Amino acid sequence: MDKSIARVMAEWTYNLKYEDLPAEVVNEVKRYLYDSVGCAYGGYHTKDVNIIKDIYTEMGGKEEASLFGFKEKMPAVNATLVNSLMIRALDFNDIYWKEDPSHPSDIIPAALTAAELVGADMKTVITAIVIAYEFEQRMCLFAVPGIRERKWHHATLTQFVSPLVAGKVMGLTVDQLVNAVGINGSHNHTIGCPTAGKLTMMKNTVDPMAVQSGVFAALMAQKGYSGTEKVFEGKEGFMDCFLGWDSKKEVEAPIKMEGRDAGATLPDWTWDIDALIGGLGESYKIMECSMKAFPTEALTHTHITATLKVVTGNNITYDQIEEVTITTIARACDILFDPHKYRPESRETADHSLPYCIAAALVDHKITTNSFSDEKMKDPKIWEVIDKIRGEASLEFEKMFPAKQPSKVVVKTKDGREFSEYLEFPKGDPREPMSMEDLENKFNALSDEVLSSERQKEIKEMIFNCETLSAKEFMNKLVI
Repeated sequence: MDKSIARVMAEWTYNLKYEDLPAEVVNEVKRYLYDSVGCAYGGYHTKDVNIIKDIYTEMGGKEEASLFGFKEKMPAVNATLVNSLMIRALDFNDIYWKEDPSHPSDIIPAALTAAELVGADMKTVITAIVIAYEFEQRMCLFAVPGIRERKWHHATLTQFVSPLVAGKVMGLTVDQLVNAVGINGSHNHTIGCPTAGKLTMMKNTVDPMAVQSGVFAALMAQKGYSGTEKVFEGKEGFMDCFLGWDSKKEVEAPIKMEGRDAGATLPDWTWDIDALIGGLGESYKIMECSMKAFPTEALTHTHITATLKVVTGNNITYDQIEEVTITTIARACDILFDPHKYRPESRETADHSLPYCIAAALVDHKITTNSFSDEKMKDPKIWEVIDKIRGEASLEFEKMFPAKQPSKVVVKTKDGREFSEYLEFPKGDPREPMSMEDLENKFNALSDEVLSSERQKEIKEMIFNCETLSAKEFMNKLVI
């Protein structure tokens, strides 16, 4: 390659201008910003957010950047973690899942806090958010099959993107952007355990940590700190360490690997460099991202939708059910049906437990943030029905993923009847996008505890006209 991968990414980042962006892309940024701010309000009272906030408040420091909703200000690096965790806390923010999963909106705070730090306007923030979605989603196509199949977490992808986003807002040069990627890409490889087995608060925190350190890496690069340029393709770089790459010749070196499910066939472990840096600017990846209609792990959504169609369409109550079979892709069975998922002890485990989510849907005929409250998790009806739910891996479905997210739900009742539903993608997918009414209902439900209906309307209008504001003005208008 004539240029390093990091340099190609840095050059595109440096050269992208707000004026380059089509109107529909700018509007989509605002839609995701609206969705993310709603998620942040929903995370306002969560225990994990307030633990981190309290730690940083006690530490003190310069009042450089704002927090969503809160009146406190703190150093930009610290504010980035709190804000990113607020968006992520309920697992209700956006999702993009191809070879790998990710939540690009986790990176939005890297743009906002950096913009407050340097006094940038919201046009610059919008441009940086486009960069966040562009490269985060391209990273999800880069490893074939994804790094999640190698038991690593998608924060490993975010580490390469967040310094570009912060660096764009801070006005870094191309060389400084390359250094920032090399700095952050050297120390944020995240193992998969935060989303495996019994889940903890770290499930939602590891990606925000990779966002936070990206802002710090941009600050380091701005001051002249150097980082590994060939952090992707060089000797013992990302691609070399994750296998399928010959770093001496800098060419693909595909290897065989086993899938998570016995009998599953996967392509050779390799890399798609063109998916990462080819055709930049020809279209924009943010137009291909998905929003969440439920505050749960992304692979649960089609199954929840199908289950709700069955029980609401046929007026089936939980006490009528004999058995529920969920047919899904192999990796969903591995992640969502492991033994810990049948007896979740925390919200973090429950919203990643397909048995729990389906049980709540069977009992309440809906899934909301209240489905994962401490009170609901003690509901005896949930535990009466949860062991009647079983997962079934389908190699046929596996072949359809990620182009489709197929689900087949079969509900058998105690009187011998059988009902089924088959779906291929959930609400919020680009093929069935959230309408503005859907988005407004979601935002209002998430913010009802902290905002009046009048303030909800004001904030919606402000977000969709935010290009006239500075980042500081934007954040000040979000204070509760």
